[in-house]
Amino acid sequence: MENNNLIAATAGFVRDTLKNAEGGHDWSHIHRVWTNAKLIAQTEKADPLVVELAALLHDIADSKFHNGDEEIGPTTAGKYLNSMNVDAGIVEHVQQIIRHMSFKSSFDNPAFHSPELAIVQDADRLDAIGAIGIARAFTYGGFKGRELYNPQIKPNLNMSKEEYKNSSAPTINHFYEKLLLLKDKMNTETGKKLAQQRHEFMEAYLQQFYMECGQ
Repeated sequence: MENNNLIAATAGFVRDTLKNAEGGHDWSHIHRVWTNAKLIAQTEKADPLVVELAALLHDIADSKFHNGDEEIGPTTAGKYLNSMNVDAGIVEHVQQIIRHMSFKSSFDNPAFHSPELAIVQDADRLDAIGAIGIARAFTYGGFKGRELYNPQIKPNLNMSKEEYKNSSAPTINHFYEKLLLLKDKMNTETGKKLAQQRHEFMEAYLQQFYMECGQ
């Protein structure tokens, strides 16, 4: 299958699969990550097919919606790509990217690295910060029934991976436990530049938030 046809078919598969997904992890999120990944890839040396496939499939079965199963995403992506007769090396690379790109994976000091992972990871992290990131954080917090803010519950800045995965803290805490950390975790120069403005927007938002809370 021609690469362009494979990308189009994959986009359609993902759109259909995620049609009822939670609002922060739906097709709109995938499309933004896909778009940002293509933008970042323009200034990086990487396999564009791997980048696009990984960006499209990275949340095809997110572990947090599947009882914490961290292999369901790579497995689901692999089954789809194999059904499309994609080269085994590409399938394995895409699965490795999905397996290692999330924030929680950083707790494990992952041994896998590739230029394609760096690009897709940056694209996904960009969608977790700025105005979109704020909207997604509160959407997911509402989905999980979390408080917006509770000054009695302080952010945990030294949590383990399991603590992070099982946290039920107020959404504002998530800014300090993840979102404000992402700017300094970007891999590519393009990612770093794009992250800076979004990071500053979040800082301004938090100032406004606390002012409106009377703090």
